[in-house]
Amino acid sequence: MTQRCGYAPVRRTRRPRALDPQENCVRLRLAALLPLLFLLTVVGTTAPAHAANDTIDVVGTLLDNRDTPPKPVPGVKISVEESGAQIAEGVSDAEGKFSIALPGAPIDLLGKKITVKIDTDTLPEGTSLTDEKKTEYSVTIRTDGDIPIGYRIGPKADDSDELVRKVSQSAINGVFLGLLLALGALGLSLVFGTTGLTNFAHGELITFGAIVGFLLQDKLDSPFLLAALAGVVLSGVFGYANDVFLWKPLRRRGTGLLAMMIVSIGLAIFLRNVYQYIVGADSHQFTGVPLRREPWEIGSIDISPRTFWSAVICAIILVIISIAVQRTRLGKATRAVSDNPALAASSGIDVDRVILTVWIVGGALAGTSGILWGINYGFDYQFGFKILLLVFAGVTLGGLGTIWGTMAGSLIVGLMVEMSSLILPPELKYVTALVVLILVLLIRPQGILGRAQRIG
Repeated sequence: MTQRCGYAPVRRTRRPRALDPQENCVRLRLAALLPLLFLLTVVGTTAPAHAANDTIDVVGTLLDNRDTPPKPVPGVKISVEESGAQIAEGVSDAEGKFSIALPGAPIDLLGKKITVKIDTDTLPEGTSLTDEKKTEYSVTIRTDGDIPIGYRIGPKADDSDELVRKVSQSAINGVFLGLLLALGALGLSLVFGTTGLTNFAHGELITFGAIVGFLLQDKLDSPFLLAALAGVVLSGVFGYANDVFLWKPLRRRGTGLLAMMIVSIGLAIFLRNVYQYIVGADSHQFTGVPLRREPWEIGSIDISPRTFWSAVICAIILVIISIAVQRTRLGKATRAVSDNPALAASSGIDVDRVILTVWIVGGALAGTSGILWGINYGFDYQFGFKILLLVFAGVTLGGLGTIWGTMAGSLIVGLMVEMSSLILPPELKYVTALVVLILVLLIRPQGILGRAQRIG
């Protein structure tokens, strides 16, 4: 609108309208929906997927350890049996390597138990397997990836050396498992420390990272490193969306912790069904991982390169989080909110902002754990739920709400689970975590580094 005076027309401008806080909240929530809409787009895209493995192969290398460096052993016969009937066989080549394709589609082989037998008569004269139990090696097929088996040929080891080897191997596997559990459990502990919520849907946050990385590879043909990085970022965004859309409104309404815990159980069931709808019930593997599967042989111990570097990544992240919580301003605010939210708020700390940051960091840590777990063991739509007992055992043993206690407790649980396989059948080793959880709740409910508190 213009007004004519004796001079140039003057245009009246309208004062900008102040943004309503409610409208601002709505805009923030809409922004949080963008990554979820992106995921739906990824799921529905028709881009060509990675070609699945046509077969599952039993692979390995035979080396004669009597020489330095070890020499390949060709001409050794290996057969594969199922229910006592031979289904495949092969012979090691000039480099000592063998690859035996199992008959049938990979999806039909999942869950089946096979026995790999080596014909000791075809070994070089005067030699034998250092581990006689591997003459007949049984394995249950869990994923559609190849099945690696390592054989050592040389002088027979005595029983004392074999016991030392088993204990050492189990201890190293336990440390690696404990680091993976600590990374996944840290987000759960941080959320409990700042909000008091026992989140039973945390296992689904772990699964989320693996599924997002897999979908980006399968649907968009993304390189593994790019898919893994995007999976970590979107896991953090998913943690943000969890707090903005669900937990923050419940806190504002004054919902009790018990009711919120029940809500988390319902959320976990809902997310598992969504995951099953998106990726199905089959086991999945990442493709293009820049690390080989064949283990390093260090003395009498086998160490997988994937497991080793995954453990290194876990250790680096845990050290960074520890320093951040101890030294940074946000870390100190997080500890203040964990100790006394009301006092922290009265001191000028934005409690809601701290809790939101904890959810973002916790989601990213859980997603990273899921991706690293998928690299080493494969994954399905409910693997986060399956390892949730181990995560809770580690957090409870160390002390709910304490990050250092969570790390220590997870390492102890990982060691106990793997060391128990020396006595218990491998199928029962996860029961150890349940025993640990029960004993801690009975003897020291606050955990190793937790503090006893009066309730009421």
